[in-house]
Amino acid sequence: MSVQVRAQTFPDGLFGRPCLHRMKYFLRPPVHHLFFQTLVPDKDSRECKAQKLEPIPHRRLRMVTNTIEENFPLGTVQFLMDFVSPQHYPPREIVAHIIQKILLSDSETVDVLKDAYMLLMKIQQLHPANSKTVEWDWKLLTYVMEEEGQTLPGRVLFLRYVVQTLEDDFQHTLRRQRHHLQQSIANTVLSCDKQPHNVRDVIKWLVKAVTEDGSTSNPSGNQTSSRRGLLKASSGHPAPEPNLTKNTNQLIVCQLQRMLSIAVEVDRTPTCSSNKIAEMMFGFVLDIPQRSQREMFFTTMESHLLRCKVLEIIFLHSCETPTRLPLCLAQALYFLNNSTSLLKCQSDKTQWQTWDELVEHLQFLLSSYQHVLGEHLRSSVIDRKDLIIKRIKPKPQQGDDITVMDVEKHIEAFRNRLIQTLGEPLVPQLQNKVHLLKLLLFYAADLNPDAEPASKH
Repeated sequence: MSVQVRAQTFPDGLFGRPCLHRMKYFLRPPVHHLFFQTLVPDKDSRECKAQKLEPIPHRRLRMVTNTIEENFPLGTVQFLMDFVSPQHYPPREIVAHIIQKILLSDSETVDVLKDAYMLLMKIQQLHPANSKTVEWDWKLLTYVMEEEGQTLPGRVLFLRYVVQTLEDDFQHTLRRQRHHLQQSIANTVLSCDKQPHNVRDVIKWLVKAVTEDGSTSNPSGNQTSSRRGLLKASSGHPAPEPNLTKNTNQLIVCQLQRMLSIAVEVDRTPTCSSNKIAEMMFGFVLDIPQRSQREMFFTTMESHLLRCKVLEIIFLHSCETPTRLPLCLAQALYFLNNSTSLLKCQSDKTQWQTWDELVEHLQFLLSSYQHVLGEHLRSSVIDRKDLIIKRIKPKPQQGDDITVMDVEKHIEAFRNRLIQTLGEPLVPQLQNKVHLLKLLLFYAADLNPDAEPASKH
């Protein structure tokens, strides 16, 4: 069946909204755009909904239970893969057996683990779990992520399954019962109001995965190869391994960052949630020993609002006199000339790298701040849908009306401060970073540096 896709263009140069939203879905957007996942149900979906859901027939189910009694997990998985359909779903105890006795077994081969994972994904796709039917709980997740579960070969696959159930249920609740997000699995286990200790657990696991990642332990290591490893991380090995892939920690980092991005959204006010999570994160971030590990921590962060808040707290604590300015461009200029680094430096001989990292974090802050404004990330995920569909422009923020002269003055003062502190001219790498920061400030404030410097935006 061939499908023709045509980009419809409007006079203002924007693509047709449905087409754009479809494209965002195929690009696997973060959770704050998930309400655009299914715009028009296809024929198969409509036919599946018309069928009456039933358990797997007793005769077939007996074949499955026989394989369980005979301790033949491969047969169990293969039978269920054949028997699960849009019309027929497995009993809850069977799903629990697949998770606890096969996927989390310490004696199965990688191929069996992958087959079990694919079966769980099929069940999740056809019969998504909700808060009443989900077959994992926080106690089980904690066991897998803590020391006891460190050697389980299916650990990463289980974590991916957990995140998938959280996302699917969150999407479904958002589309069908927009004002009942408190009934979602994510709200039950990741709400900052209800379960702050669970969120702290996720942060703890995340920092542990970042600091234990082998690819970041060498400061001069090849980052390209580590990122390439992320893409190849789905390939297995015919024999069981303590870690399912060579990039286990990188995969864990990505999944835990996704969990935190969901945690920001599940309560009514993302701003309050991100503030609470950022406060929890602050002490953990200061304890990350290497710059490459901190870079991995910040670059994998999915929630731009959360990244803004964490960086803002770090900068506020590094200023001798903290500013009362809210998160805005004027605040970024204040940080530029009043903050110092609180983060650990690997060598006293490379003091300029400490400042280089500080400038990089300001770049992260400005970049994420643009996303926060443009994508209405301070609004609840329920209200955000309407704001995006109606193309509501962000409201002007107090402190964002900086001028070209403001930027030039603060950048020049920062350069002089660096030269005085380091006692030598800036190295080219740091000089380029400062110049890029200047361009980002111009872009964020929508300024033209060739225009009249004193003119207000």
